[in-house]
Amino acid sequence: MFDIETELKKLPNKPGVYIMHDKNDKIIYVGKAISLKNRVRQYFRKNNKTKRIENMVSLVDHFEYIVTDNEAEALILECNLIKKNMPKFNVLLKDDKTYPYIKVNIQAEYPDVYVTRRIINDGARYFGPYANSGSAKEMVEFIKEKFKIRQCKSFKYKDRPCLNYQIKKCFAPCMGYISKDEYRKQINEILHILDGKTDKLLKDLENEMKEESNKMNFEKAAYIRDKILAIQRISAKQKVSNINENDIDVIGIARNNFEICLEVFFIRNSKMIGREHYFYKELLDESNSGIALDFIKQYYIGKEFLPSKIMVKYEIEDKELIELLLTGQANKKVEIKNPQKGEKLRLVEMAENNARITLENKERDNYSIVNEIKDVLGLEKIPRKIETFDISNISGQFMVAGMSVMLDGIIRKNMARRFKIKTVFDQDDPRCMNEVITRRLKHSIENPEGGFGKLPDIIFVDGGITQIHAAEKAIRDLGLNILVFGMVKNDKHQTRALINNQKHEYDISEKLKNAITLFQDSVHDTAIGYHRKLRDASITKSALDDIKGIGTMKKAMLLKKFGSIEKIANADIKDIAEIKGINLELAKSIKEKLNL
Repeated sequence: MFDIETELKKLPNKPGVYIMHDKNDKIIYVGKAISLKNRVRQYFRKNNKTKRIENMVSLVDHFEYIVTDNEAEALILECNLIKKNMPKFNVLLKDDKTYPYIKVNIQAEYPDVYVTRRIINDGARYFGPYANSGSAKEMVEFIKEKFKIRQCKSFKYKDRPCLNYQIKKCFAPCMGYISKDEYRKQINEILHILDGKTDKLLKDLENEMKEESNKMNFEKAAYIRDKILAIQRISAKQKVSNINENDIDVIGIARNNFEICLEVFFIRNSKMIGREHYFYKELLDESNSGIALDFIKQYYIGKEFLPSKIMVKYEIEDKELIELLLTGQANKKVEIKNPQKGEKLRLVEMAENNARITLENKERDNYSIVNEIKDVLGLEKIPRKIETFDISNISGQFMVAGMSVMLDGIIRKNMARRFKIKTVFDQDDPRCMNEVITRRLKHSIENPEGGFGKLPDIIFVDGGITQIHAAEKAIRDLGLNILVFGMVKNDKHQTRALINNQKHEYDISEKLKNAITLFQDSVHDTAIGYHRKLRDASITKSALDDIKGIGTMKKAMLLKKFGSIEKIANADIKDIAEIKGINLELAKSIKEKLNL
């Protein structure tokens, strides 16, 4: 039995990482500390904690810790554990995508230019990151069109040029129609553009254009002129400031009553090459500096290419330590700056203003969703709170239901609920729907301030007309007046329409179809996830839980090693006994019980 107070006394006064587990042994929080003894004890003492941390502490069943040699090691380990386990109560960078870069394989005989997400130490030049593949592809297409470099991915000498040469999109190096030196000159010009060093390039091109014009080579002069205009257009589009810096990432944070938006600008050579934003919900009591700190740690530690400066308005903890780690990681100086005046402050404010606009646009989109629902369904007022329900079972076994909530156009995951069916014992989805909605509505009738909150304005059900009638009966029996509509899917399992109790279909816009599809998917995931959990728990319980000497940890280790109950039953006794805490006698008992 894990006794928290006893274990707190054992904590060492050393740096390391602490890992909080709930009663199901799931990791719910990971943190790092200069002193494990002082830091972990703070969580279990009466002091000022955010609501998120209070909720976390209330769920802690046990904790573990890993001692490190220094704080830097603890910071790296913390980041790795957060990325691996995605603990519920950490501020998470949920978007774990890799960003696109433009690659120029300068080592090749005739270099190519293309978009990649994989960065390797191969002597090539990489430019980016670009916030989305669309902007990177647009730049590559512009380069290939204006500079007529090779279009083919695998370069091979041919006996005749391809169509790209015929339509004047390629100089056909595969046929030797352009010399290596001339082709290399094209590549060098491209590198200057991607580096943002266009001033000298433009002057050289202007001089070259005049020379060709004087020689009466008007076609080549026109080609150079078009390149000049295209380069000027790209340069003007990307320019954002007169800051004379090579690589800067700028972070801005904005918040409203529901969520927080963090916006990142990627600036290379005073040019905006992309931006990205991240949304954080249920962190309104978290400080902007705390959110910035967690973002910087998760986003930059372990990243391949790093900017020279990360600019953010707020002072953050561990600033010097993070700078030290990033500098070592990048083999160049990396600084975290908090500008107070001048052009750099205006750049941070621009990022914050864009984050604010991003939030406003999202809020406007959410409002348009519920406003369209009101208009399409002919409601008297905007439905601020919409709930949807879904039933999940296999041949009447492990019957459960899921509930999802859309509040002011936003799906609120923290308001989702799961139900185990109590009064229906065979496969009858309408009766299950009636039971679940009755139970859900009673919660709000009996306790309006409880976990379910206020009654919904309308209800959507995932199912046909019988599901609608079952939900309506539950509402009538409780003396309520809540409208119910069904969500109809197409053959691709996407919402195509809403229907009422008369089977009348309401046409809805693509935007609303997408929103309701996400809503429908969220309730389906809630229901099916709960169903699988009960089913898997039942399978595991029937097989292992009645074996004396097998607890939660040994059961988890058995399933982790062998993968299934069947494989454990067929395993060799010696292989089972290799698991920590299981001797040959217990291994033999496990085999006997599983093979009864």
